[in-house]
Amino acid sequence: MKFEFRVEAHQNKARTGRLETPHGSVSTPLFMPVGTQATVKGLSNRELAEVGSQIVLGNTYHLMLRPGSERVAALGGLHGFTGWRRPWLTDSGGFQVMSLGHRRVISEEGVEFSNHLNGDRILLTPERSIEVQQELGADIIMAFDECPPYPAGRDYLENSLERTLRWLERSLAAKSRADQALFGIAQGGVELDLRRRSTLETIKIDLPGYAIGGLAVGEPKEKMIPAVDLSTDLLPADRPRYLMGVGHPEDLVAGVALGVDMFDCVYPTRTGRFGYALVDSGRLNLSSARYKDDPEPIDPGCDCYACQNHSRAYITHLVRAGEMLGLRLLSLHNIRYLHRLMERARAAIAAGSYGDFARDFAARRWPEGEPGWFVGAMQRAEMW
Repeated sequence: MKFEFRVEAHQNKARTGRLETPHGSVSTPLFMPVGTQATVKGLSNRELAEVGSQIVLGNTYHLMLRPGSERVAALGGLHGFTGWRRPWLTDSGGFQVMSLGHRRVISEEGVEFSNHLNGDRILLTPERSIEVQQELGADIIMAFDECPPYPAGRDYLENSLERTLRWLERSLAAKSRADQALFGIAQGGVELDLRRRSTLETIKIDLPGYAIGGLAVGEPKEKMIPAVDLSTDLLPADRPRYLMGVGHPEDLVAGVALGVDMFDCVYPTRTGRFGYALVDSGRLNLSSARYKDDPEPIDPGCDCYACQNHSRAYITHLVRAGEMLGLRLLSLHNIRYLHRLMERARAAIAAGSYGDFARDFAARRWPEGEPGWFVGAMQRAEMW
């Protein structure tokens, strides 16, 4: 029933930690695969465990509609329903406030959506979001928030963050399960004064953890990095910090340097389904004919099943032939790649060599020179 977080090592702002949940202990910084429909697309629980997944993320909005949170609760919550016995995190539905903008109307009460499955109108309020998340039974649940789009006007951002703060208070009041940890979400877009205000007001409420929301929604990275840096400066050092929706490898390396502990994104599996493999140099397009005769594994340094057993040539054949195995193998590799990246990051922080790790990553990723935003992130973190 416990939820605890402790920092185990740090180098400047970067840190490693241990997060204790009712369904197990996890190491941070970590990447969380996204299981929108209570499944990480194409992969089994055994495969997720084998590649090193520690927490899986589920989507409140989608699971509320199908199969229904009441049904999931009756079948043992997400842990019993899916068989993934390790920790779960559920989002609040706040991202859908933005992504389904053409289907929703926002009011102080909540957000009225047009159900994308059958067109019915549904109302998602802070109280309903918490009720659904309690029925789903995740270890970590998120306060209901409004994730504003980019770009958004200052007045919109200000009204949005104030509403999100009021919804946080309602979310906390609605929470009744002691075995779930509620995280608050700070907003404010890339307006640093609004981001500061939202973060300082959010942390006035004593919560087990806090999230940095409203980023990675289309803004330039030159604007995202200062917002992340400010956020981690303000968030409590003894609580986990979760940068929502971020999963590009270079963003993880920069985010860890700035003190982020948790990340999630559909990027590795979605990229895999489009035929791409993640490697330190970027992405390999394994639907390309250039790899049809390549006997090498995707990544000679990777220990995933795909790299240990199959060649680029074989996976290229599968992708070009439309065989689902090819896309599954790429998704499996891509998730393992991000987990290995976080394992390497944790080891570098513990050894006090994160700057060297980041330089080596950057040299592979951008052999002609790092982009200014990445250099700026490392300089802000005092790693370079």
